[in-house]
Amino acid sequence: MATDTEASELDPNELASLVESAEEVHILDVRNRDEVDAWHIEGPGVDRSHVPYMRFVSAQVSGDVTELVDPDRSYIVVCPRGEASAEVAEMLTDAGIEARNLAGGMQGWARVYSHHRIPDTDIFQYYRPASGCLAYAVVSGGDALVVDPLRAFADRYRDDLDDLNAEITAILNTHVHADHFSALQGLADSTGATAIVSDGAAERGLSFAVETVADGDTIQIGDYETEVMSTPGHTTGSISLLVDGVLLSGDSLFLDGTPRPDLQKDDADAPSMARTLYETINERIAPLPDDTLVAPGHVPPGRQPSADATYTDRLGAIRNRVRGFSEDREAFVERLLDSMGPQPANFEQIIAVNLGHETVDDADAFELELGPNNCAVSD
Repeated sequence: MATDTEASELDPNELASLVESAEEVHILDVRNRDEVDAWHIEGPGVDRSHVPYMRFVSAQVSGDVTELVDPDRSYIVVCPRGEASAEVAEMLTDAGIEARNLAGGMQGWARVYSHHRIPDTDIFQYYRPASGCLAYAVVSGGDALVVDPLRAFADRYRDDLDDLNAEITAILNTHVHADHFSALQGLADSTGATAIVSDGAAERGLSFAVETVADGDTIQIGDYETEVMSTPGHTTGSISLLVDGVLLSGDSLFLDGTPRPDLQKDDADAPSMARTLYETINERIAPLPDDTLVAPGHVPPGRQPSADATYTDRLGAIRNRVRGFSEDREAFVERLLDSMGPQPANFEQIIAVNLGHETVDDADAFELELGPNNCAVSD
């Protein structure tokens, strides 16, 4: 639909910077209600309005589009791929309202991926704001261990580590992921690095060659001796890594809560998995020193990072706000089972692909994992 003025576009990476800085951002989402309810842009400074695209089309024909929004606000307009939102942004610009189109829409948002060095370490944290997924690269002596890599960004790890003159020598998944497609196999094939999972993860029927590790094993990366900790509960084979005072906790402990226990087995097994998770938190993780820096596998989308731009916190602080460290086991289990919410989109197919039992091409994989993460139970 033609308009007189072309609205400007906002790069998704720029939007991510605004959201992470907690600046005030007015999102005008023109998708259908079910799309908005399922998955949207979040953040401490984000204010969202929802007006479906067809209402703007109708208003342009029969009325005034300014009646659909607050004319004193400046909007970032969002749709699935940036096409309908571009039209709406132009309508608003024509009407004298400041509006920018989010380039690529929610698909463009899903392609944002940033990384920062965790201060005083040689560990780099990768963050996908669309889902809150975190991955890591441990770099030492020209070697690199990549932890929980996302398939959609496999090239990024190679390029970034090339810039650091580091070779990817090992790739590890802390568990069999249910919320996103893993780059474990593909990245190992393309780099010649060793693919590593826990014994428990391999026992779920992994169909490709890996090396396995168990509780107490170490992985040597340059000068770092990385210790493997068995931390089951989210899955039977979940592990965490202790690296130079940093706990890469995977999906065994988050900054604000604990993982859900129902994505590996039937719902009937969830209580047993929750009890195992309680033991992991209180018998495996709790004895670690309070100053252990926890770097998890996920954060809620839109969570503001620390002052150093990473999503980490000391175990002592987490211990004081995550109830799993203080409540009794049965209260913990009951709360988890009552608080899990919807399961991640397409999680059964994602698990099957990550185990190597099914295949999907890159384009389909990207579409299938779009949406909220839903792996955590927040306190």
